[in-house]
Amino acid sequence: MVYQLENTGYGKVKDIHHCLCWAHARRYFKDALPKDMESPEATLPATGIAYCNQLFDWEQKFKNLSPEDRKKMRLEKEKPVLEAFWSWVESSNQKVLPKSSIGKALQYALNHKDKLETYLEDGNCVISNNIAENSIRPFTIGRKNWTFCGSPEGANASACVYSLVETAKANGLNPYKYLDFVLSRLPGTNLTTNPKILDSMMPWNDLIQKTCKA
Repeated sequence: MVYQLENTGYGKVKDIHHCLCWAHARRYFKDALPKDMESPEATLPATGIAYCNQLFDWEQKFKNLSPEDRKKMRLEKEKPVLEAFWSWVESSNQKVLPKSSIGKALQYALNHKDKLETYLEDGNCVISNNIAENSIRPFTIGRKNWTFCGSPEGANASACVYSLVETAKANGLNPYKYLDFVLSRLPGTNLTTNPKILDSMMPWNDLIQKTCKA
């Protein structure tokens, strides 16, 4: 199983093959850019960003491919970019101060080399988890306003609702229509004797796609 998260707590989860985010790696190099872009200090961060951008450019070209073809093209086009990147990172890391911004950017990449390359193993993996982060951002930004949850049960209910809403949006549905469809049919249903009804409630179900499309 591949999981694309960077929180160190997930390192304790068994049977997870971590796939880290290249947008995070690129962000370290962007943070290392000085205000004076013409200064010599801008060279290394700019080079790191350029390597990352090459990967993102290839990903854009591969976005409509099947997972199998995407994996094949990644190995053909992106693997050489990665090999050049790692060679550059290793040589550059010996020339900078470890605690400098560029030193931290280079060391971050080196520390997570294997997990940053996981996406090459499966065409279903994405190079960045920005989509997932953007989905949870409204919930994260508003959390201080939602102390009315008041209990683990309330927090769990809130998480369930937001999961439904964001899953609906990710599948091109109108969240209100989807919730109305599900909540008008599921209450009172005996899922123990009729568990397959859950399949008909999934946001990718053909009927729901027709009924609740955004």
